[in-house]
Amino acid sequence: MIDNDWLEPMKPEFGKPYYRKLYETVLKEYRTRKIYPDPADIFNAFAFTPLAKVKVVILGQDPYHEPGQAHGLSFSVKPGVDIPPSLQNIYQELHEDLGCYIPNNGYLKKWADQGVMLLNTVLTVRAHEANSHRGIGWEEFTDAAIRVLNEQDRPMVFILWGRPAQNKAPMLTNPRFLILKSPHPSPLSAYRGFFGSKPFSKTNEFLRKNGIEPIDWQIENI
Repeated sequence: MIDNDWLEPMKPEFGKPYYRKLYETVLKEYRTRKIYPDPADIFNAFAFTPLAKVKVVILGQDPYHEPGQAHGLSFSVKPGVDIPPSLQNIYQELHEDLGCYIPNNGYLKKWADQGVMLLNTVLTVRAHEANSHRGIGWEEFTDAAIRVLNEQDRPMVFILWGRPAQNKAPMLTNPRFLILKSPHPSPLSAYRGFFGSKPFSKTNEFLRKNGIEPIDWQIENI
């Protein structure tokens, strides 16, 4: 299900005992319960943003767990789905930071297509049960992806919102990276320092400084 330039560096993971167990667990879950996202969407963060094109990584926790929301990109929802509160706050900060208008949808594929990898640390979830697939092996797999990114010899930005994402910071030892940390955009924590953190302008400033095309963060209305 990963068939671009991510496959080669991630291939060793597929042969490891933890991944075999993870695969069997996830297969059984999809057969016996309602699981999100759709199986074809699990690896979209890898499929939409090839390794060679990654400029920015926004690390999320696990997929949205209500019907029709999750499609394999952290914080993103499919067109026609209500914009979740965390993403509303992301849009609010984007508006304050760069003046982008707040769109009528939460479909962030435009970011992914420009090199913003929207990666969750856990890639599946049971319906209506947040964090229900934590600890079944996905963290090992996505840690491997973070290690692959850390080995890339080029400037990159990591946006770490909230403690679970910030716990990955020790893995990011590459001196060419910019690491931006703030509280999570969730309504529970956004007012503790997410608002006003200006991650989007800081990211573009860093990219420009390093001769890299900045991100067009504006998600258009549908």
